[in-house]
Amino acid sequence: MFDEVKKSIEWGGETLTLETGKIARQADSTVIATLGETSVLAAVVFAKKEKPGMDFFPLTVNYQEKYYAAGKIPGGFFKREARPTEKETLTARLIDRPIRPLFIPGFKHETQVTLTVLSHDLENDPDMVAMIAASAALTLSGAPFRGPIGSCRVGFVDGEYVLNPSVDDMHELRNNPEQRLDLVVAGTKDAVMMVESEAYELSEAEMLGAVQFAHDSIQPVIDLIIDMAEECAKEPFDFEAPDYSDILGKITAIGEADIRAAFAITDKQERTAAISAAREKIIEGLSEEDREDANLSTAMKKLESSVVRGDIVNTGKRIDGRDLSTVRPIVGETGLLPRTHGSALFTRGETQALAVTTLGTGDDEQMIDALTGMFRSNFMLHYNFPPYSVGECGRMMGPGRREIGHGKLAWRALQAVLPAPTDFPYTIRVVSEITESNGSSSMASVCGGSLSMMDAGVPLKAPVAGVAMGLILEDDGKYAVLTDILGDEDHLGDMDFKVAGTENGITSLQMDIKVAGITTEIMEKALAQAKDGRLHILDEMNKALSETGAFSEHAPRIETININPEKIREVIGSGGKVIREIVETSGAKVDINDDGVIKIASSNGAQIEAAREMIMSIAAEPEVGTVYTGTVVKVMDFGAFVNFFGKRDGLVHVSQMANERVGHPKDVVSEGQSVKVKLMGFDDRGKVRLSMKVVDQETGEEIAAAE
Repeated sequence: MFDEVKKSIEWGGETLTLETGKIARQADSTVIATLGETSVLAAVVFAKKEKPGMDFFPLTVNYQEKYYAAGKIPGGFFKREARPTEKETLTARLIDRPIRPLFIPGFKHETQVTLTVLSHDLENDPDMVAMIAASAALTLSGAPFRGPIGSCRVGFVDGEYVLNPSVDDMHELRNNPEQRLDLVVAGTKDAVMMVESEAYELSEAEMLGAVQFAHDSIQPVIDLIIDMAEECAKEPFDFEAPDYSDILGKITAIGEADIRAAFAITDKQERTAAISAAREKIIEGLSEEDREDANLSTAMKKLESSVVRGDIVNTGKRIDGRDLSTVRPIVGETGLLPRTHGSALFTRGETQALAVTTLGTGDDEQMIDALTGMFRSNFMLHYNFPPYSVGECGRMMGPGRREIGHGKLAWRALQAVLPAPTDFPYTIRVVSEITESNGSSSMASVCGGSLSMMDAGVPLKAPVAGVAMGLILEDDGKYAVLTDILGDEDHLGDMDFKVAGTENGITSLQMDIKVAGITTEIMEKALAQAKDGRLHILDEMNKALSETGAFSEHAPRIETININPEKIREVIGSGGKVIREIVETSGAKVDINDDGVIKIASSNGAQIEAAREMIMSIAAEPEVGTVYTGTVVKVMDFGAFVNFFGKRDGLVHVSQMANERVGHPKDVVSEGQSVKVKLMGFDDRGKVRLSMKVVDQETGEEIAAAE
């Protein structure tokens, strides 16, 4: 009934298995990839006919994590998986980026890749397993896919690269000083297609070495997929890239000069208007039949691309008049918004980000329900891209895949320099509002976010800057690496290579390419050129804020204290009664961790002090030999009980009230009287022993006890 094929190899200390032929047989191809006990199902379906009027490749990648994969039931009211989580969205983008360029140019048939996590062993991250499964399924499907690709994750410990580190090793790298890198690489047999990383000030050489290590490590995976395809791949789909040379020749003759003149205009809005006019002139010069040509849009893009790319490679001069390595003019400003905790406006050419930092307490931390369990994050970065930033009208909706991806890239770049939560116990939220865009708004978010956090008084280890690099790679092997690319250069170029970091090293690297891979030589040159650009941007940022800004008066103050964990129950009280009383009485927020760390937050210092005193009166232990001021709460025939330490009472025996003989305790003290006592110790039953006679009741200083 089933025509099963299964292939396995030992890879990175685990068994990697690919199998097909048993599940979801109505899809064009289906592969289940398993690494350890993590399994992902990849199903590929592509339309056999192109939709009329389609001028782009409609590829959709969907990645979904099923909670049953880890033996969990989803949280929330509905108890089922709902809209994609941030992890699912980012993983779908991660897989889309390296496979999209490998489809034969001109293929515009609707294609869908669906990836479902079926089992998760909490050791091997399913995102890499999913990418391998997608590559294998596409290779078997018969679609015009020039793969396969392999992928892996790389860590960096004690100067050594680690293949496919565990989920725990990669979780919260900021709190794991042994781990300095979380790098994902995807590539073909001959070249790297995609890089995504979170790093801790790695040098360019260390980062390049990690990429090379990853590319070498994925070769057995690629060989495994090829071996499987030789046995069970479907016949290649009968597709031939359309020949649009005829229509390209016609529009070139009509409008090349106008297109070239339009791209020579340095101002973006004027250039956009001129390009639009040139396109209209070309269309007007065509016959009715040529205007209906399905390849007109592709030919128009090819003409524009050849003009821009040819000028850059041949003359070294770019659209806006810059050379290959010059960064556009930069202006950084801080403290723009009076009521926010920190703000900055970062402008680089025609790209601008308004970054705002808000400081919160432990109550503001983000709770994330993942397959690996529930955890909290005290750093968030949210990126918004309104349509007015590019001078267009558009729908205002929630964040899409692009916004989530750009925000995560900036998050990775900045979180590497954040102070430890124990040193700066705040929840930090940075929002980047893109107010203008013409090239790499994500890197502007990195620069603006760094400035705004410093303006808010966050003690960053070092400022962070980011720069986007581009590539023009011609068929004859000539190439040009561009620093600080424009939107048009990104659109018509072959690579988007984003590098962020401090003066000491790289904190984030992301690379996407549109060709069949790039060489080590090109990547090495791009990294070196990016370093020069990053250092220049850091110098410009330092002009805006040479040192950490003053802490905003509107931000909450947080004081951290440590108590014995055994006292937590007493501080909370039955049903939370005690902690509620502390919060209501003091006016401060109180957050208690299981390890005995208590954070007290308020914008009013007196409220923090009041809450601290109330907590310490419960949790602290009195010290033997210390003098305390107490209140007499009860007088007995044999002495008096004194409340001297929070709610702690102790006995002052009649013999310890005065140096002379005391007939009755009432002759010396009365209820409600304030007295000074010294803690002498504890008796065999743990009862407190206090003395008044060894303390001067006027000054509170110790005196010699009577013989």
